[in-house]
Formats: sequence, structure tokens, C-alpha cells
Amino acid sequence: MGSSITRDIALITLLAAVPASASVSWQNAAEYVSLFTPVGHGHSYGIAVTPAGLDEVLEELGADQTLVRTPGAWTVRFESATDVFGTAGRYNRWLLARLYGSRQTRVARGARADRGRVVEAWTLISPYPSADLRTLHPGTMRLILNVSP
Repeated sequence: MGSSITRDIALITLLAAVPASASVSWQNAAEYVSLFTPVGHGHSYGIAVTPAGLDEVLEELGADQTLVRTPGAWTVRFESATDVFGTAGRYNRWLLARLYGSRQTRVARGARADRGRVVEAWTLISPYPSADLRTLHPGTMRLILNVSP
């Protein structure tokens, strides 16, 4: 139990360390963690949302020196919602598939490092679903996996 609380505090600290910006403001969206993360591992994840579009988010992240710039990282791709959200979460796959229909999500993935060591794996998703999987929001969801030991 104690290590779970310690990890939660560490993750909140890491999320708070993400550079604040004038144009993109993130809102913690903890209600998504139990939906889209592997059962029993939600303490390793943080999810936030913004009304800003994916292009705006990526433009703002362009100046962040802590982001790892490997080939293909932060490149926007089109993927099906079921590929983006995977199969490890508790969400209703039928509702998600119905919500997105044939529409694909725009996704960008990358990592953040601290002193040369990767500490977070990021997935940026746009549009993103409401927590009840009934509506799509035009902004961007940021899913962060804390990969620190």
C-alpha cells in the first residue's frame, strides 16, 4: 500500500513538472485511468485532457527539451480507436467502436527523459471520448505511463 501511494505522489509530481503553457492548459482526467489502463496498474498512469487540438499541443511541445526526439517520435498517425486504446482496460469495446465508427483517431507517441533516462511514455489522442463513451471531444487526451522503477 505504501509503495502505491509513493508511486502516485511521484506520478503527480512528474505530471506537475510538465511545462505549463499559455495556450494549452491540461485538466487532470483521473476518471479515464480505470477505463483505459491495465487492471491493477492504474497507479503507473496519468491522464489529462485539453480542448486544444493535437497540432497545437505538438507545436507547443516542440520547445520542450525533456522530450526524446527519436525518428518517428511525435509523428501524427491515424489509427483505429481499438488500436489506440488497446485491450487491457475495462472500457466497453462495443461502445468505443460505435462511438468512433469508421473514424480514425489522430495519435502521436513519444517519451520524456530526465537526465538522459526515459521516465515517461506519452500517447496523445485526438479526438478523445467522453468518460461514458457516448460523445467525442475535439481536443486532445494525454496518456502518460510512468516508466520509472
